[in-house]
Amino acid sequence: MDRQVQIDQARAFRRMHDRTAILLLPNAWDAGSARLFAQRGFAAIATTSAGVAWSLGYADGERAPLAEVLAAIARIVRVAGLPVTADIETGYGETPEAVAATVRAVIAAGAVGINLEDGRPGHGPLRPVGEAAARIRAARVAADASGVPIVINARVDHWLQHATDPAAPLADAVQRAQAYRAAGADCIYPIGLEDRATLAALVQAIDAPVNVAAGAGMPAPAELARLGVARVSTATRFATLALAAVDRAATALLDGGRFDALASAFTYADAQRLFAPP
Repeated sequence: MDRQVQIDQARAFRRMHDRTAILLLPNAWDAGSARLFAQRGFAAIATTSAGVAWSLGYADGERAPLAEVLAAIARIVRVAGLPVTADIETGYGETPEAVAATVRAVIAAGAVGINLEDGRPGHGPLRPVGEAAARIRAARVAADASGVPIVINARVDHWLQHATDPAAPLADAVQRAQAYRAAGADCIYPIGLEDRATLAALVQAIDAPVNVAAGAGMPAPAELARLGVARVSTATRFATLALAAVDRAATALLDGGRFDALASAFTYADAQRLFAPP
């Protein structure tokens, strides 16, 4: 990607976080899904680490080789023509220096944003707040040195770790969010938090855009906007929806011996048009 185009996309993506309107981010897992989202009119696209890993033949949790993930990100960037933010899980490395190297490689692949988790790979235990903040600081320094002002979305994984009262992790999550902001994060992502009152309290407690994961149990975008949420991403939802549709059709084919389940409103011609020359 041309570096000035990437810088312009990064600046545009940063402006989308001004909290005047919710940014809806679909998470792509391959070039086809990215192109579809771009043509449907989304302003930017995210990747899903799980969906990308599955498409490459690996489980989620940094099991997909980084080189293959980077190649997938580059393909998504190439076909999208929009700002792309990449889910890099915990940063593919145990040290801040390793995280910085990953960030430089992701920027080289064309991304203008990253998700960075504060747990250990595979939704493991949360890192101490100082250690997690140091990794974000390393990502920020690497991005600044590259000249591409990427948006760092710092994930707070408390609500993936605790299945108790949703308000229980709030104090620690606020402390983490504030530390991550001080380290250079631009956006805070309390993944798994669906409770309205706790979400509203978190938004009020931190001066930063907040990202939530879309799902059947989440409030509608209008209500999320009233709560002060700035960004909504779809995580694995679109990827699992696609797999679910194929699973239903495959099961029907095996069970019924008929081909009716293969009927689709989205055809070969529709897919071809996604990649037709302009």
